[in-house]
Amino acid sequence: MTLIKSISGIRGTIGGKPGEGLSPVDIVKFTSAYAQWLLKRVAEERKKAAGAAENASPERARVVVGRDARVSGPMVRDIVVGTLTAMGIDVTDIGLATTPTTEMAVLLSHAAGGLILTASHNPAHWNALKLLNEHGEFLNQEEGNEVLRLAGRQAFEFAPVEQMGSVTTDPGFGQRHIDSVIALPLVDVKAIAEAGFSVAIDCVDSVGGLVLPPLLEQLGVHRITRLYCEPTGRFSHNPEPLEKNLGDI
Repeated sequence: MTLIKSISGIRGTIGGKPGEGLSPVDIVKFTSAYAQWLLKRVAEERKKAAGAAENASPERARVVVGRDARVSGPMVRDIVVGTLTAMGIDVTDIGLATTPTTEMAVLLSHAAGGLILTASHNPAHWNALKLLNEHGEFLNQEEGNEVLRLAGRQAFEFAPVEQMGSVTTDPGFGQRHIDSVIALPLVDVKAIAEAGFSVAIDCVDSVGGLVLPPLLEQLGVHRITRLYCEPTGRFSHNPEPLEKNLGDI
């Protein structure tokens, strides 16, 4: 079993003893530490905005949660969402979403932060918590180290029942992300459509299959060869883009 802690997030293999893989205990610990860091950051920013008033009343923070299609994804999401609400944070669960879509969702929803549940190119038995700030960006070194310090000391405190967070679901950010791309001034949909491109895509049975085909279609590409575009989470090959894994494409 493997558990890797870094400033950008926590990744590990699913199963095993706490501390030796990405177990439910570890998911709660690191999500709680991130939430504690985020709540302090939000409180400080709002105090500044209120003119440093000592009695400024705290407002609730919101965090976007998106995930890839890994088989462990629903389990990890349920623990992450439950932990965030237990910390007094409202959650927008955007469901299956690419990493860039989750980053965009943080910006579009004016959230205080985001959590991407994905182990990227790691094999299917891995998963990870990737931590975002209010700009939809990964935490910097100082911020990431503070989250790790809070997790190591278990320096977090859960909210009383009347202050627990709420959960809303919003699966529409994939299309909003596509719309944002198409609306970019440098994207010439007419020129792309007239070029008559043929495109082959390999989405490795995950969330790329939800956005790449419709993006290409809306850009005017109609000859699309799709490989493994159904987001089953049961990868047809290792997702690491090495020569030995790219034979089909």
